Amino acid sequence: MSHDPETPPPHVFVLFGATGDLARRKLFPGLYHLGLTGRLPADYRVIGSGRHSPGSDEEFAQTIREGLEEFVDDLDDAAATDLLDRLSFVVSDADDGEDLAEAVRRAEEELGDDARRLLYLSVPPGAMEPMIGMLGRTGMAEDARIVVEKPFGSDLESSRSLDAALKDVTDEEHVFRIDHFLGKEAVQNIIALRFANRLIEPAWNREHVVQVQIDVPEELDVAGRGSFYESTGCLRDMVSTHLSQVLGFVAMEPPVRLDATSLRNEKAKVFTAMRPLDPERVVFGQYEGYTDDEDVADDSDVETFVAAEVFVDTERWQGVPFLLRTGKAMGDTRRSVTLTFRTPPAGRFGEESLAPDQLTLDLTDTPRMQIDLQAKRPGPTMDLTTACVDLHLPEEGADGEGLEAYERLLLDVMRGDQTLFTRGDEVDRLWQVVQPILEDRPTVRSYERGSWGPQEAVDLAGDVGWRLPDGRTHG
Repeated sequence: MSHDPETPPPHVFVLFGATGDLARRKLFPGLYHLGLTGRLPADYRVIGSGRHSPGSDEEFAQTIREGLEEFVDDLDDAAATDLLDRLSFVVSDADDGEDLAEAVRRAEEELGDDARRLLYLSVPPGAMEPMIGMLGRTGMAEDARIVVEKPFGSDLESSRSLDAALKDVTDEEHVFRIDHFLGKEAVQNIIALRFANRLIEPAWNREHVVQVQIDVPEELDVAGRGSFYESTGCLRDMVSTHLSQVLGFVAMEPPVRLDATSLRNEKAKVFTAMRPLDPERVVFGQYEGYTDDEDVADDSDVETFVAAEVFVDTERWQGVPFLLRTGKAMGDTRRSVTLTFRTPPAGRFGEESLAPDQLTLDLTDTPRMQIDLQAKRPGPTMDLTTACVDLHLPEEGADGEGLEAYERLLLDVMRGDQTLFTRGDEVDRLWQVVQPILEDRPTVRSYERGSWGPQEAVDLAGDVGWRLPDGRTHG
């Protein structure tokens, strides 16, 4: 195993929802990989918790091993065993957490006086606030770093209630509202590409950009998550969280420093400048067959698709539409940001209008950037064609190891670095922005599986059209 010179101090990790899907797919594989690469503390304990016991500690560890075997390629048995040997499980709920609190105290005594406590709340939205209250009553919240999974409430009122509950038991510097999109290398690369390249930043404004698209369609439907979607919907699941956070990175002003305070201050300014969403410029959709899911009501009008036009009224972006689109059971799976630039005056190259230059950032696990420019077509006449420059960005760090989003964010929590986490005032403002849509819901329109959503959403992109994965547009 390699070893990070900045190894965190001893930790007690307490994972609420330890037998759930997120823990199985992301959290335990994340801890495993951090251990494999020498980024976990030299000594630590992992205490899983939930309402129902998975059996003995040995049975719990076996369940976690099976998850690692399913979701980790080329599992290293020694690294897996090292993690599993540190696992235990203690039943708890919002009404009774005393046994868990005692287990945490014993683990900290074993680790020594410099042990830190990390509490990860991967619980349903309705259970979040009561669980936070329990952490306060039992003393577990004291001096702990508390990781909170989205959604952060279901509307402005409930988000403020959740924030007040957190502030009752801890302070803002100990709260880590996690949005795994911000842990992706490609999303962080937006900051690097903008502010480290003089070629790009001078054109990153309304004088040169006519439209920005943030597009996150998914081919998968809601199979297995029907009950979650029925209670949450696409707007709360994706738009008020992931897509808006990406917009914050795209639209922010240059921060003074790349630290948590400076970056989040600039992002918060973007959200303050966002106009509340106009229900006339937001399209809701539901794919055909959604109500066939056994966990979905037969008459459900929950949206599985959202497209929205957003404006950021800063000097840099005033008048430029930001188009957000995301949905299930669509024509492709991708995560991209596309900037469309203004075309030069017509006439110099004939009467035919020029295609606009575009810069597209793919926010996938294999990040890449594509630039579409106009160039001369080979031949005897001055005819133009689109030339594409395809840049594949680095996938690995200096040590040859890249970090998956949850791995990066777990490491940041251990280090106390809140740069890539959402601050309370950001959450509050984003709920203010989407509140008009919650109060005046757009009609939910049906769309075919494998399509690009309802026609009304396609029309939002106007003459520019939505950019497709192959570089073409539709609109």
